[in-house]
Amino acid sequence: MTSAYILTLSCPDRTGIVHAVSGFLLDRGGNIEEAAQYNDHGTGLFFMRVRFACDQSEAALREQIAELATKFTMTWKLYAAAEPMKTVILVSKEGHCLNDLLFRWKSGLLAIDVRAIISNHRDFYQLAASYNVPFHHIPVTAATKAQGEAKQLEIIESEGADLVVLARYMQILSNDLCTKLAGRAINIHHSFLPSFKGAKPYYQAHDRGVKLIGATAHYVTADLDEGPIIEQDVERVDHTDTVEDLTARGRDTESQVLARAVKWHSEHRVLLNGHRTVVFK
Repeated sequence: MTSAYILTLSCPDRTGIVHAVSGFLLDRGGNIEEAAQYNDHGTGLFFMRVRFACDQSEAALREQIAELATKFTMTWKLYAAAEPMKTVILVSKEGHCLNDLLFRWKSGLLAIDVRAIISNHRDFYQLAASYNVPFHHIPVTAATKAQGEAKQLEIIESEGADLVVLARYMQILSNDLCTKLAGRAINIHHSFLPSFKGAKPYYQAHDRGVKLIGATAHYVTADLDEGPIIEQDVERVDHTDTVEDLTARGRDTESQVLARAVKWHSEHRVLLNGHRTVVFK
């Protein structure tokens, strides 16, 4: 039975890598359906993503790829292309990104399987129920942060989540939790407003007369809002826009940017390159 797989890899750049990978797949009856590569001359690293169809089992392929990887000192991963990525979403009191992700998921636009929604507020339990997704209310205070995060991690691990999305979750994760979720947690926040800290950033932006608003989706790290960037976008605004206009446009941009980041991650199109990312769109 033919199955589709996705192979991602990175290794020190040298001649013959593409030839070796394509030859490896050809020898096993593999048909390459999509391929992309990138040579980072700054770091001397090579990155590649290949989607292919093959009759061999995933276990057999893994064993044989390991031999090829040793020769080229590859860091690699193999995925079954048809398997949606198990996902847990965290949210607070702003639901625009959550609602957008749930709609795209149920519309078949995202290769994810939303297994649970976790929130420090009860606002969206009915929304979760309408999509038949378990909703976990875990209040978080300074005194209960450690216990709350332990419960969150227990849910994430019990659901086998390969992706955690902070869809406007307004709590700062501890360094310990960031480390445990490294490479599989995506956050969204407003950007191009770097001087506007704290509450109501769009009010501050309006007061300063900004001309650009935007959003950034990035991987979560212990350095707040400084993880590897996956996607960004901006929209022009002007003096005629009210605070409500800025907020509405900002929320639209946040939703779209986060959706693209989740889509690319779930399709295994994002490879980490130090503090940066390689995104094979």
